[in-house]
Amino acid sequence: MYAIILAGGSGSRLWPLSRDLYPKQLIAIQGDNSLLQSTVKRLQNIVDDEKILCITNIKHANDVKFQIRQINSSAKVIAEPMGKNTAPAIACAVEYIKQNSVNDEEIIVLPSDHLIKNITAFENTVKKANELAQDGYITTFGITPTYPETGYGYIKTAQSIKNGYKVEHFVEKPDENTAQKYIDAGCYYWNSGMFCAKASVWEQEIKLYAPEIANNLKELNFSQSLSVPYGVYEKMPNISIDYSVMEKSTKTAMVVLESDWNDLGSWKSLYDVKEKDSNGNVIEGNVIANNVKNSLIYSAKKLVAVSGLEDVILVETEDAVMACKKAESQDVKKLYDKLSADNLSVKTIHKTVFRPWGYYTCLAEGEGYLTKVISVSPKQKLSIQSHNHRSEHWVILEGRALVVLDGKNYDLDAGQSIDIPLKAVHSLQNPYDKELRIIEVQKGDYISEDDIIRYEDAYGRV
Repeated sequence: MYAIILAGGSGSRLWPLSRDLYPKQLIAIQGDNSLLQSTVKRLQNIVDDEKILCITNIKHANDVKFQIRQINSSAKVIAEPMGKNTAPAIACAVEYIKQNSVNDEEIIVLPSDHLIKNITAFENTVKKANELAQDGYITTFGITPTYPETGYGYIKTAQSIKNGYKVEHFVEKPDENTAQKYIDAGCYYWNSGMFCAKASVWEQEIKLYAPEIANNLKELNFSQSLSVPYGVYEKMPNISIDYSVMEKSTKTAMVVLESDWNDLGSWKSLYDVKEKDSNGNVIEGNVIANNVKNSLIYSAKKLVAVSGLEDVILVETEDAVMACKKAESQDVKKLYDKLSADNLSVKTIHKTVFRPWGYYTCLAEGEGYLTKVISVSPKQKLSIQSHNHRSEHWVILEGRALVVLDGKNYDLDAGQSIDIPLKAVHSLQNPYDKELRIIEVQKGDYISEDDIIRYEDAYGRV
């Protein structure tokens, strides 16, 4: 069996904790591992590690690779040059498998942002889905609904078959009254977005129902690179696997997921899985609460004082505060979309960004400049790199820095500074035992993290 993990989403409903460049699947929301790492580990008893594929946006690829290495996994990472929804992503990953396997193996497709604790029950369900896949079905995993959720699609089942049901049809996200009718009917299940089918069945159904995707797959050659070329991907339609294939196919079946499940798709779903106090609250961070009930209050840094609130979500990060009614937490996406329309950077990146070598915090920015505090952990170093559009000025605040600049080494102590000219090849390194902290001032006509050309990197990001 192969596994495809879809790891390219933006996690817009969990803004401001989740951002474009560091979405929820990369965050350790529950436990020590990120949601992505937990998904990979969940598969390792049923899928050979080298047959696990993570497909993600190119802007997340380095972070995905780093997180996979952290859990000692050899899973492969396929990078898509832009977001085109789940159908092109799955199709490209299936094409990779087709080019790298001589057998017609089953393929399980999983989102990277699900929370599942009962791994044994999950594995049992996968085995049942796999048996139906061997019979030629695209098997989906249905979740028994526990309340009239309006943020999920639903699956209506038909007659029973081995281990599950045939699918009568898929249903769009309903309003609350319709969702309650589905629950009362007893034959509707939440659509988890997990699927299992043979490679040949995936290929046939994509060719039949999504020929505009299938035709572009002919141009892919994964023996050369695991990055999908922009010229191929830009011709793909932006469409989900549900719309393009599942709702049209006559080969769909469903098994009921036996384990616990939460897709952590909203702040309410996060509230549901967190431990609560005697007032039904989830309170994390620097918070003072008085007469607050059944709410989630989260503070990343500032003191948040709340009084007389019930059934609300309140989230503070360094650069944003978000508040909404708990029952309307799905609508946070509308706020996120408005941020996108207004081109506000607060949707893209946190003020503090963690990297394998440490972290940096943005202090101030404007047209043509950006100021950061960069903290490098002991024995760590940034990649050897250059920039085409900006120069930099570094001032050492704490610790001692080893600066590599155009082939020469410079040891700098606190209070000393150095200029990094445009296009100079350089690296900031901390081979010492104490934390290194500097101020970096960037100046140029284009200030962005994608203006980095890496030549050598200790964390495999070249």
